[in-house]
Amino acid sequence: MAEVTVMSADVRERAGKGEARAQRRMGRIPAVIYGNKQTPISIALDERQLARQLSNPGFFTSVIEIEAEGAKHHVLARDVQFHPVTDRPLHVDFLRFDEKTKITVDVPVIFTNEEESPGLKYGGVLNIVRREIELLCSPLNIPQELVFDLTGLEVGDSIHISAITLPDGVTPTVTDRDFTVATIAAPTVLTAAEEAGEVEGEEPELDEDGNAVEPADGEDGEGGGDGDGDGDGGDSNDDS
Repeated sequence: MAEVTVMSADVRERAGKGEARAQRRMGRIPAVIYGNKQTPISIALDERQLARQLSNPGFFTSVIEIEAEGAKHHVLARDVQFHPVTDRPLHVDFLRFDEKTKITVDVPVIFTNEEESPGLKYGGVLNIVRREIELLCSPLNIPQELVFDLTGLEVGDSIHISAITLPDGVTPTVTDRDFTVATIAAPTVLTAAEEAGEVEGEEPELDEDGNAVEPADGEDGEGGGDGDGDGDGGDSNDDS
């Protein structure tokens, strides 16, 4: 079951821009609870409490229980409006639900046991195709993350959505194919270095004008006294 976060709120008797600005001046952020075929409720949240919840990466996938004037509302955060300059939250939309409600939600993907993947161990690269996967499920059954195990994967292997077992009642919104989540790609660093001419090796000898000097014949590069390529005047230890 999804994690439940408890927040307190005040019910706002009035709506409108003027009322919303007045709430913000008091350090409270206007919000609305809607959905589930019930009348929307205008509320106001403590800004500091909301800021703490917004810092949680699972804010949009956590079930929130809002307590307002003695009533409890189980909701999901669906949208937050921010000030374009200060990035201060301006308004929050919460969706009310029950056990029959189905929603779509983006759930983050993580990978484990990278050290157990031969392909990665010997220079392969984890190429992530999807960092989040859109799921259809009940708000009460939202996975906080989808974990894929890389154990035993070689270069060229692909990881598909079928590699994990989703909780009961949870399905990807893409159902017509076993889509790819990540691949183990071949290493590319050495190839790029070769194409750029950056492979390590001996640097050529240069003359006074900066031109490359061709090595002379002979093991130590000192043969060919008259430079005609016949080898005359070479090693003094030749037959005599």
